[in-house]
Amino acid sequence: MIFDSVMGLFSLDMGIDLGTCNTLVCVRGEGIVLNEPSVVAVKRGTNKVLQNGNAVGVVAKEMLGKTPGSITAIRPMKDGVIADFDITEAMLRYFVRKAHHRRSMFKFRPRVVIAIPSGITAVEKRAVLNSAERAGARRVYLVDEPMACGIGAGLPITEPTASLIVDIGGGTTEVAIISLADIAVCESMRMAGDDMDEAIAAHMRRTYNLLIGEQTAEKIKVQIGSASPLEQELTMEVRGRDMISGLPRKTIISSEEVREALREPVGAIIDAVTRTLEKAEPELSADLVDNGITIAGGGALLRGMDTVLANATGLDVRVADDPLTCVARGTAVYLENIDEWKKSMESDEDEF
Repeated sequence: MIFDSVMGLFSLDMGIDLGTCNTLVCVRGEGIVLNEPSVVAVKRGTNKVLQNGNAVGVVAKEMLGKTPGSITAIRPMKDGVIADFDITEAMLRYFVRKAHHRRSMFKFRPRVVIAIPSGITAVEKRAVLNSAERAGARRVYLVDEPMACGIGAGLPITEPTASLIVDIGGGTTEVAIISLADIAVCESMRMAGDDMDEAIAAHMRRTYNLLIGEQTAEKIKVQIGSASPLEQELTMEVRGRDMISGLPRKTIISSEEVREALREPVGAIIDAVTRTLEKAEPELSADLVDNGITIAGGGALLRGMDTVLANATGLDVRVADDPLTCVARGTAVYLENIDEWKKSMESDEDEF
């Protein structure tokens, strides 16, 4: 352990939010050093990454839905877990190398803290560990996403008081009540931002006979999507392929119909929060009357998400500062205090 700590002085240890949509890398003392889409472009039928292994992240996302027959752009993470082991390893290797090479003085392989959904299985945890080790990590520690998110959001998670965090990511929604540096009650649900995009795409097919890609669906969600009525409703021009004629076409949609399309995924998230509250001990519930709910992740930026949660629960709801980076920043803090957290992390690793 002493040798590992000494090596830590000569390595660029990092925390990673390995997300379904985006991967963020945070370095101790520097903050976020990398924030790129979790996308890899490969030669079709192989696991060979294009452009000498550099067709990863932003470069690969630009290819989504636009690749020729010989190339495919892959999102190797599905619902917050690894769907393609080899491609995830290649993606992690690229991100770790890109972050590590920023500082030539660091010669040893880094220690890495990775945030994982609280509901994943032991097999899925092992896949994350193996991918990170094969990607170049010297030692890998896993931390539950809601815990990392709570740390990154600045919640008093080590104190004997309840903190409720709702992390709405791309593949999963994590709802957890944290007290005394541990999760008291949690629910991990594979319904999140990607499902909102799919609901919008389904609405366009059903209502307008218009096929749109995932990037267009995401753009609609960001630009005019909402969970509650807006003071001034919005409209947007959408382009896609007509399902009947097969020709390119455009149409105008409103924020009201997008909100209706998002009703099901938003409702599922609200239900997960209320179920978690129902399972809480009375004293924890009493704390939450004062402490309220903190929401983070990309879904926290959906207009009116805080309002519908407040209406459904009767609690105060606040959006965390910089909600997109909460988990990554939490992993970096976790890494800074690794000696204090080591026992709990090693007990998780003993399962393997």
